[in-house]
Amino acid sequence: MPHAMFTGAYTAIVTPFTKAGKLDEPRLRDLVEFQVANGIDGIVPCGTTGESPTLDYDEHNRVVEVVVAAAAKRCKVIAGTGSNCTAEAITLTKHAKAVGADASLQVAPYYNKPTQAGLYAHFRAIAEAVELPLILYNIPGRCGVDVANETTARLRRDLPQWIVGLKEATGNVDRVSQLRALVDKEFVVLSGDDSLTVPMMVVGAVGVISVASNIVPREVSDMVHAAQRGDFAKAVQLHSRLLALFKDLFIETNPIPVKAALALAGRIEETYRLPLVPMADNNKAQLRKTLAALGLVK
Repeated sequence: MPHAMFTGAYTAIVTPFTKAGKLDEPRLRDLVEFQVANGIDGIVPCGTTGESPTLDYDEHNRVVEVVVAAAAKRCKVIAGTGSNCTAEAITLTKHAKAVGADASLQVAPYYNKPTQAGLYAHFRAIAEAVELPLILYNIPGRCGVDVANETTARLRRDLPQWIVGLKEATGNVDRVSQLRALVDKEFVVLSGDDSLTVPMMVVGAVGVISVASNIVPREVSDMVHAAQRGDFAKAVQLHSRLLALFKDLFIETNPIPVKAALALAGRIEETYRLPLVPMADNNKAQLRKTLAALGLVK
């Protein structure tokens, strides 16, 4: 499987719930259709933005199934199947492969804070148990542990067929440059921060797993594709246009603002699962103002 197929703009899609708090499958299918119609390269269900910590196993698997079926091979699906329990990550990843996902996004184990040797053993065990391309996900602000570039490079050297990329969400552009010096050119690095996508692509990233593209898939796709072509003037122009949105989608904990934005746009119910709660009124007013300035709401 060519690694280049995982370049471009990917949406870390929200998980819509009904007012009663159940999985809203019709809305989820509509969201996938909206993404495909607006040129997105792929969709990532069951990540942080998809509220995976509060989905039970059946719901998690069902979200992946629905997204794969709705995408219908018109874009790639990278299923979030990571866990702080290696056995659980293997089980979820096996299911994702069985239903047709193109790859798996594997977040670093959270809370139990493994050593680098533990991280290596964890990711290696998943790769060896499930023959599905893995994109590692480094987000120490959420997980409490950093996947060192040297660990990523070691995994890539030892398992090049299955360890195919990294979502880099440390907020540090230097990490991309440093990792590129350690891995082969086919290894995919994706930005994990919308506002850093263009800077990271300048130094070697090849796309983004985006929160903002839930709202503006066409614009995020155009920004990434311009950077891929080397048209950084166009990419920076789009980055500048969207920067306020990129920032306001993190004015509170993700995915609270992006679900509020989608609700304001009439695409989902504004329903969260505890411990997430609706936005504070002042923050929602700021978000609405930003969305209105972009012509996304009235």
